[in-house]
Amino acid sequence: METISGIEIYPILSLLIFFFFFVGLGLWVFSYKKDKINEMSQIPLADGSSLILKDK
Repeated sequence: METISGIEIYPILSLLIFFFFFVGLGLWVFSYKKDKINEMSQIPLADGSSLILKDK
């Protein structure tokens, strides 16, 4: 790996992409509205689901 010029940037870029993705994901999760989270958490428990599954 020492003979390939410019390769040392790839591990740094990978770490930065990983870091910023998860920081952004964390910010999105913590800024999400509580009422929307509660609404989505009740979907599996709702009676009379409007979803209709069709057999092929």
